[in-house]
Amino acid sequence: MSISVFAPASLGNFSVGFDVLGLAVRPVDGTLLGDVVSIEAADENTLIVTGEFAHKLPQNPKQNIVWHCMDLYNFSLEKAKKPIQKVQLTLDKKMPVGSGLGSSACSVVAALVALNEFYQQYFDEKTMLFMMGEMEAKISGSLHYDNVAPCYLGGLQLMVPDSQVISRTLPQFDDCFYVMAYPGINVSTKAARDILPKTYSRADAIASSQNLATFVDACHRGDKQQAFSVVKDVIAEPYRQHLLPKFEQAKAHLTQEGHLAVGISGSGPTLFCVCESFEKATNVADWLQQNYLQTDLGFVHICQVDESGAGVLTP
Repeated sequence: MSISVFAPASLGNFSVGFDVLGLAVRPVDGTLLGDVVSIEAADENTLIVTGEFAHKLPQNPKQNIVWHCMDLYNFSLEKAKKPIQKVQLTLDKKMPVGSGLGSSACSVVAALVALNEFYQQYFDEKTMLFMMGEMEAKISGSLHYDNVAPCYLGGLQLMVPDSQVISRTLPQFDDCFYVMAYPGINVSTKAARDILPKTYSRADAIASSQNLATFVDACHRGDKQQAFSVVKDVIAEPYRQHLLPKFEQAKAHLTQEGHLAVGISGSGPTLFCVCESFEKATNVADWLQQNYLQTDLGFVHICQVDESGAGVLTP
């Protein structure tokens, strides 16, 4: 019997929380914006890669992050003296690589959850998060949970400096719509991180901490206007925006229209715009379709928060 697990896209950083905030999103039209990994018993370990963006991944299955996830999971089973079974994994790569939507996190989370489901949820949530963080660090070169945590747990996640907790779910605003526009070009996460300065001014440090603290407080108080008024990025966006063709013009236009927030999803090039109604989100999506997309691979989705995170797909 085959088990299929879907892991949703995520909006990392959320502008105001560099490496410490992440939001899982799902298109309102039911599109599976994320990756699917299926697993079944087999005579030997194999990985099949399919999907629209499969050609962007290494041709050797053993170089794929899903294979590495299996190695890590099996190593963890071995340490726990749990018998290891041979499996066939199938990755349906629906997410563009280097999109700023947590593409690698989708593959990592879907693979590890699928393996854990196959072994009847042998490892607990915290252990799974540790493994997911380890795999993400292997890809990006640094440990940060702002994509894997929301992808796995769903909702709006705040990363906390406690290795026994890792992430806390923040209250969010159910009536908001998140327009996600991927222009169809790639931005390397590593390159986007390398371009950031090594040090920041005292003024930027104060502004960043004040905005994040205000955002978290406003979320807990249900103050939508104040929460989104401080969704500003002083850490990464000023240095990354020139890597994203048309981003500055698009942000200026959408900000002038009075939408709640506009920013870079993750390290880009996906742009996000937060809207107060579906009607406004539809207008934004139409405008971005015409003015932000640059190749046939680009897309625009109107999303809301995915509260569920990764989970088994029912047949």
